[in-house]
Amino acid sequence: MTTLQIFRAVAGEFSEVTDANVLTWIELTAPLISEKRFGKLYNQALAYLTAHRMKLAGEGDKSTGTVDDGLRVASYSEGGVSISYSTSGQNAMQADGEYALTVYGLQYLEIRRRVIIPIISAGEIF
Repeated sequence: MTTLQIFRAVAGEFSEVTDANVLTWIELTAPLISEKRFGKLYNQALAYLTAHRMKLAGEGDKSTGTVDDGLRVASYSEGGVSISYSTSGQNAMQADGEYALTVYGLQYLEIRRRVIIPIISAGEIF
């Protein structure tokens, strides 16, 4: 299956987005992942990562919800009401935090975990 076919099968909320627009997003996303490393799962990973990026950009059907890329609640307390915000979707300890913002990002991470093995040296993961 092509990346576009997989995208259409897994990302129904983008059914109103034209193929030309989706193909543009696929082209913009393709350099971000390695076809060699993902092998047979490359098109599937690319489809999920493209859907993730499109969701973050606010493309597609808004009735399924949107992801606000502005301020995010970082902490909340009730007694005396204290709310703090974060402008970052990720920090050094949570390098993949942005992917958790969409179901597509989580699916991409699952595929990546299956094909990319971290380097381990002296018991530490790099």
